[in-house]
Amino acid sequence: MTGNSSWPSPGPGQVRVRVAASVVHPVDLMVRSGRFPAPLPTGLPYTPGWDVAGSVDAVGPSVGEFTIGDEVIGFSPWLQTTVGAHAEYVVLDAAWLTSAPAGVPATEAATLPTNGLAAAQALDLLALPAGSTVLVTGAAGQVGGFVLALARATGLHATGLAGADDHEFVESLGATFLSRADDPTGTFDAVIDLAVIGSSLLDLVRDGGGYVAASPPLRVADVYPFADAAAAHERLAQGGVRGGVVVP
Repeated sequence: MTGNSSWPSPGPGQVRVRVAASVVHPVDLMVRSGRFPAPLPTGLPYTPGWDVAGSVDAVGPSVGEFTIGDEVIGFSPWLQTTVGAHAEYVVLDAAWLTSAPAGVPATEAATLPTNGLAAAQALDLLALPAGSTVLVTGAAGQVGGFVLALARATGLHATGLAGADDHEFVESLGATFLSRADDPTGTFDAVIDLAVIGSSLLDLVRDGGGYVAASPPLRVADVYPFADAAAAHERLAQGGVRGGVVVP
């Protein structure tokens, strides 16, 4: 069953999403500048964009979990499909989508898929029991905020390393604030190094503890209309963005 016939129809197991918001990530800057290490899709044009929030516009055969009008969020593996989320409509496998959180604006919901998955995977890798301590660097960044929230939800005691301006934000997520202006001290069951500080943090991990590092980098820092997508890239390239840069 299809809606807008001017866009590609979804195939078996696929749905078409009318995009309400999508996020610009640092990796998008790398792709644009030619610094992305993985092979890019061959031939032009291709559409980038990983995260999407929007509504189901058309449903392909063999899709039972979504109907037209459903609010969804999801992830586009656009490096394989060349079909990214920085568009008015995107056709994705239904498996890459899930129901959008109720009552959350699309500009905020769009920050969840990639960053939320990264945060969940970091904690899953550590497999810490409740009551464990974890130091999170880059705690006020896109992934860091999700890590702190998930840590609190799973009974972990998190310490967030961030800038002075983010003191209140870190503590609002139930974590102990630690200023990045100071050398971190203490002993932790694990470290999630989102700021990519590096091996110096290993001294803070107890014997037998865990360490997970990620590329840097939540909150929505800026929202740009689709026509100003270039400005969104320029804003992210300037650095110092505390949260996601979203293109609705």
